[in-house]
Order: sequence, then structure tokens, then C-alpha cells
Amino acid sequence: MSGSIGNPRTWTARQAAGIGAAAVVVVLALAWVGWSATCPCDYTPGSHLFGTANDERVSDWTFANQVTLCQIQIRTGLLPHSINLNCFANREGNLYLSCSNCDGKRWSGIAAEDGWARLRLDGTVYPVDLTRILDPAELDMAWGARLDKLHSLAEPANPPAPLGSPRPDGWWTFRVVSRTG
Repeated sequence: MSGSIGNPRTWTARQAAGIGAAAVVVVLALAWVGWSATCPCDYTPGSHLFGTANDERVSDWTFANQVTLCQIQIRTGLLPHSINLNCFANREGNLYLSCSNCDGKRWSGIAAEDGWARLRLDGTVYPVDLTRILDPAELDMAWGARLDKLHSLAEPANPPAPLGSPRPDGWWTFRVVSRTG
């Protein structure tokens, strides 16, 4: 009785390399989605900000004072870059971002130059433009709004400076303006 025993399929080196490369791409894609879905977290930056998109223009940002931290996403080339920041609105509803010892930080230099950003507050993502504030009077006003917000929160992310304390050297702020889509 003559029978043919099937040969198990053998893989060429090229096929094995292709399968291995595809597996690496899938693992990296899943890692990126997981990282983007959970970060920015604490001091670890994230990438794309997921959330409910709000493409309507916002003129009164005072609701941001109820949120401990906001997340900002900027364009940095191939992958977006996102971080946690203190954000706060003044009494007129203008929104600002806080950055301590900001000179030389990657995100702030890009934001000052480009201005394009996405802001996430409580799971909602807003398209915004950022403008670095250089006027001392507006900087002082924004610093006061920051202190007011931090002192109003039951658990601020960072311990606030005492009310009425002067704005420290090296503190930057960006005005946040809503844009559509």
C-alpha cells in the first residue's frame, strides 16, 4: 500500500520575515492606541487625544475652572504630542494654559511657533489656537486667574501658591482661542 504522507509547509526566510514584520507592526499599532487612550498621564506625555469632538466655537471657557487638569495636543511631526496642564479661565471667560519653567520645553516652543492645538476637557476635545502672552499686565491677570482656580478646587493637581503672590520668573501662559473644526 502506497501512501503519500503530506509534507508540512515549509516557510522561506522571506515569508517568515514578512510575517514577523507584520506582527511587529500590529503590536506597535496596538501599543500606540493603548498609550494614546491612557496618556498623557501624570508626567508622561501622550499622543493623539481621544474623546468626543466639539467643533462648535466656545466663547466662555469658565467651565474649565471646574476641571483639575486639561490635556493639550500639538503637532510635532509624524506623531502628535499631548501633555497635562493647568488651564484656567478669567472672569471674562478667556482661557489660558499654565507653564512653569517653560523656556526650553519642547511643547511650548512648538506651541509658540505654530499655535495649532487640540484641547481635552472632561473627555471633550476642542480645536483651538494658542498664543503665547508676553504683555506683563495680561500675564499678571492670568496668574491671578490661575491662583483663583487652584484655590477653588478641593484637590488641585499642584499645591497652589498663596493668593496674591507675585508671578514667578519663567512662568509662561498661552491664551487659548476656540476655532471651528
